[in-house]
Parts: sequence; structure tokens; C-alpha cells
Amino acid sequence: MNTKLDISIVIPTYNGAERLPIVLECLLKQTGVETINWEIIVIDNNSFDSTAEVFIDYQKLYGKNCCLKYFLETQQGIAFARARGVSEARGEFIAFLDDDNLPEPDWVLQSYQFGQEHPQAGAWSGQIHGKFEVNPPKNFARIQSFLAVREDGQEAYIFDADNLRLPPGAGLVVRKQVWLESVPQKLIFQGRLGKLMVSGDDTEALLYIHKAGWQIWYNPAMHVYHQIPHWRFEKDYLLKLARGCGLCIFQLRLINAKYWQKPIILCRTFIGNLRRILYHLIKYKGNLESDLIVLFEVEFYWASMISPFHALRCYLSNKFAEGVNKL
Repeated sequence: MNTKLDISIVIPTYNGAERLPIVLECLLKQTGVETINWEIIVIDNNSFDSTAEVFIDYQKLYGKNCCLKYFLETQQGIAFARARGVSEARGEFIAFLDDDNLPEPDWVLQSYQFGQEHPQAGAWSGQIHGKFEVNPPKNFARIQSFLAVREDGQEAYIFDADNLRLPPGAGLVVRKQVWLESVPQKLIFQGRLGKLMVSGDDTEALLYIHKAGWQIWYNPAMHVYHQIPHWRFEKDYLLKLARGCGLCIFQLRLINAKYWQKPIILCRTFIGNLRRILYHLIKYKGNLESDLIVLFEVEFYWASMISPFHALRCYLSNKFAEGVNKL
């Protein structure tokens, strides 16, 4: 049965047997959804725990106007999991939640109403509050967006896509038809895979939506709480995160660039980030090694500065792989 629904909630998960039930409990408690026809889609991205059993336990708990579905996606990476969710969704709108995102009781209602009231919005996202296992480091607010925390006040606004100021995929809502028409089936970035943890998949998809002429909005009435465990504040993890977020910068800036702009973007990417690194080295030279936030920023600027070379390396590797496959 392929009846069109109002909104689909897509939850990619990997070994989320402990986290997923908390998200599903939050969705069971949604208010104001009595007249909304919706569904929840769990995309299992090769979990080897009991994630599938969680789905069975919760499937029977949802009412007549909401159903819970489960799909296994064998291609590893959150970009593949989200794409699978889009293909399986029957909703006019698709809302993405990670398995560590806890939506407020009116999150589905606010997500749906905003889409109805803003027909030019191709995607929209709300406030994401940190639910910390331990206290974050001093000056954490400077880097909180890298950990998908955003509290931008009570006024709605359009995101600045031209300067890569865009929301994360967690808590994002899109129009399904806009995604299908705008976002390529195969993205450059597939999620934080491998040692480099290169990100960019969320921003890449939104840049294609922006390129197609759609607006991307911040809706302050949508609230999600992001569970952040203690290990995400460990130095090694934060530096890997900063590096992965930086290495994708050059390729992301090329998506909406004209051909003649590419050399300019190359120069600005390298020189601009070199300037930021030198500024930090001078300003924080006394406590560079002890200030975790400064270390994060310098690592991000360094990775952003060398991102054109990373892009070239990826291009040459892909060309070599294509040549080998033709042999």
C-alpha cells in the first residue's frame, strides 16, 4: 500500500539498541498529531547488536495514524542510510532524527506546520540543545555547532548557504520531492567513515537543495535534545572531528561555484585559513596546548587549508580506481 502520508520520521541507526528505545518513547509521546498521518522509519545500517529486536518490541505500540517500519541498509555510512530512508518514505515531508536525538513532544507537529506555512522552504531545522553526560569544556559555545548543538534564539531566519552556514542532518526536515529532484543519488561524502572521519554529507545535500532555488530555514519552535556522551569531549575525538569537518570544506564550496570562481575559492581557502592559524598561534601562544577549544579551532583551520589537496587526492584515487576497473 503506497498511500501518501503527511510526514515520515527517518531514524538511521548503527548499534543503537540502547539509544533507539529512548527516541521511540519520545515519538510515542508526541502531541497534536491526531489529524496527521505519519510514519517512523528505522534504517539499520549494519548493526550487530539487537537493534532489530527493538523494532519488533515497539511496532505494536503505535496508533492508527502512525506506523513503525524497519529496513536494513547494507551500504555503510549515514548518507546511504538517509538516502534509503528517503526512498522508503511515503510522507510529503521527511524529518531526520539520529538515534541520539530526543524530540520535544510537539516536534512532529511543529515540523509539519512549518512546512505547510512556508511553501518556499525546501528544508528547515530547529533548535538543538545539548544533553551532556559531563560538563562541556570552557568556551564550548565556540565549537558547539560542530557537535550538532544550535540555539539561535526565537526568531526564524533563512540560513546563509552561500557561506556554508547550514544546519546538521540531525533534526532536519525536507520536502521529499525537493530531495528527489535536487539531491544526487550518490553524494561525494558518505559520512564519518574511516580514520579521517571526513564529514560534509549533511551540508552537501543542503547545498544542492539551495542550488535548486529552495530556501533553508531555522524554525525556533522545533526543539531536539542531542545526547552527547563524555567521550565526545576527549581530545583525540575532538581533533579527529575538527579534521574531518575541515577536509571537506573546499569540495563543498565548489558545489555552487561557477567555473571561473574555482581558482578564487582555492586561494581564499588556503590563504584565509592560513591567516586564521597564524592569528590563533599569536593570540593563544601561551596556552595553545592546554586550551582544548583553541586546539580544535586550529585543527579545523589546518584541515580546511589543506582541503584542496585532499580533494585532489580523492579525485586522483577515483580516477585510478576507474582505470583499474576498466582493465
